[in-house]
Amino acid sequence: MSKVIVYSTSWCAFCNTEKQWLDKLGVEYESKNIEEDQDANKELLEKVNGNFQGVPVTDVNGTLILGFDRPRLEEALEANGLLKNK
Repeated sequence: MSKVIVYSTSWCAFCNTEKQWLDKLGVEYESKNIEEDQDANKELLEKVNGNFQGVPVTDVNGTLILGFDRPRLEEALEANGLLKNK
C-alpha cells in the first residue's frame, strides 16, 4: 500500500497540479477521488474528524496536508524518505 494518498476530485485544478508535481518528483502515490469513491470519501472524513475543508488532502504516512502546500509536502516527503529525484 502507498505511503502517500492524495484525496481529490476530477475537477480540482490544484489536485491535478499536485499529482503532476508528485509524478515529476518520482513519488509513488495512490489517488482517491472522493466524489466517485464513497469509501474514499468516508475514509477522508474519518481522517479529518468530519472537518472537511476542501481538496486536495494528502496523507503522507499519517501526516495530513490540506491543499497543494509544496513546502509542507516536501518536508513530509523528505522526512519519510520518499523523494527520489532530489
